[in-house]
Amino acid sequence: MPRLPRYRLTDSEKDALLHQQAALIERQAALIEQQSASIETLTARIAALEADRGKPRKTSRNSHLPPSQDPGGAKGGGKAPAKGKAKKPRPSRPGVSRRLSETPDETIVLTADRCACGADVSGLRQTRRMRYDHVDIPPVVPHVTRIELHGGRCACGNRFRATPPAGMIPGTPFGPNIHALLAYLHHSHHVGFERLARLAAELFGLKISEGAIANALHRLATPLAAERAEIIEKLRAAEVVWSDETTTRINGRLHWQWVFVTPEAVLHEIAPRRARAVAEAAMGGHRPAVWISDRYAGQQGMAATHQVCLAHVLRDVQYAIDSGDAVFAPALAKLLSWTIDVGRRREQLKDSTLRQYRLKADNRLDGLLMKPAPHPAGRKLQAQVKAWRTKFFLFLEDRRVSATNNVSEREIRPSVVFRKVTGGFRSEWGARVHASYRSVTSTTRIAGKTAFDTLRDASATLFTPTPRTA
Repeated sequence: MPRLPRYRLTDSEKDALLHQQAALIERQAALIEQQSASIETLTARIAALEADRGKPRKTSRNSHLPPSQDPGGAKGGGKAPAKGKAKKPRPSRPGVSRRLSETPDETIVLTADRCACGADVSGLRQTRRMRYDHVDIPPVVPHVTRIELHGGRCACGNRFRATPPAGMIPGTPFGPNIHALLAYLHHSHHVGFERLARLAAELFGLKISEGAIANALHRLATPLAAERAEIIEKLRAAEVVWSDETTTRINGRLHWQWVFVTPEAVLHEIAPRRARAVAEAAMGGHRPAVWISDRYAGQQGMAATHQVCLAHVLRDVQYAIDSGDAVFAPALAKLLSWTIDVGRRREQLKDSTLRQYRLKADNRLDGLLMKPAPHPAGRKLQAQVKAWRTKFFLFLEDRRVSATNNVSEREIRPSVVFRKVTGGFRSEWGARVHASYRSVTSTTRIAGKTAFDTLRDASATLFTPTPRTA
């Protein structure tokens, strides 16, 4: 269609054309503005990538990341072994067989009737040629006891009724052993309620619903809380405390699980925050002689002296080495590794020898800090070490103190596995019961008592009749 001259357009057509051109200009301006913003964002991203190009990738060897997040999934940041590559053979070891039971429940003695040739050997003298144990578990089924309480009316007009047998008071049909087993499997072995109900039905022939399991665990809150109160008293009298914290979830919301370990007691605390106030509330104003933890600010100033975890420091040192520092970080790694080795053989060393090692370690560290690090990663690490200078070698003079915070990290590890398997807690009371469970069972384990025996004793108190008051 040929283009019409402008003098042949009407005024309304000219106005419509001008509106179209104005709208087109506005869309082009908006597009230019959007593209400019994208260019700025990409430019900043490129600058950040170029700045991080020289930084090493964080692994379990140089950061807090777990080995599962290392490249290739191999522990320690290494690559997974190539397919088809022959593995180094393991050294041979002497064979070990299972020891025979000292108290077998049953012994079966058999004599031979015939030889392989067919001859009758039943009348010949025979001696033992072989002995072994056959171990098996008999079928486990619930033991149901029907309780019938008889009663009547006394001549005085009062009604009377027989007293329930000890340990079998009314209220719940499930006894203390079932309560202990449910708590043990759920909190120690991370079996969820649905699987726990199925396991009880298929292995023990016990029909129990998920709601009944929840009620059983809820009942244990009272006896566990009573023992937890005694643990808190022991914690507030301790001279040395190891502490750590990790994340957990309650109803999908982030919470923090703290652990406080002493030579005699272990306390777990689940709180909605990571603040220092959680540790202060747990200690109740008590200041121990030594506090061992990582370098988190909420763990500082809780005791008269503080020993930082050298394992955490060594990870930062390794990151500086991976970043390219070949002067300060390697020398510091060598010094810290040497002091940790000294700490491991403290039992064979005299106090005077330990003091000499402490003095030697301090002098070597001072010498490293006096020389400026040439690499930026080394300078950053050097500044961190100066800030924590007085908290590195306390374990070389106090035999009660360890060089690392490993004892509390091992203590909190089962709760981390519980969180990963179950996804966290669905109720506030469930989190409280778990914290009490971990506190009580870990404390009694120090005294050599198993978790199941501890739970069975705690569950038994639920079936002790409460004395009636006049």
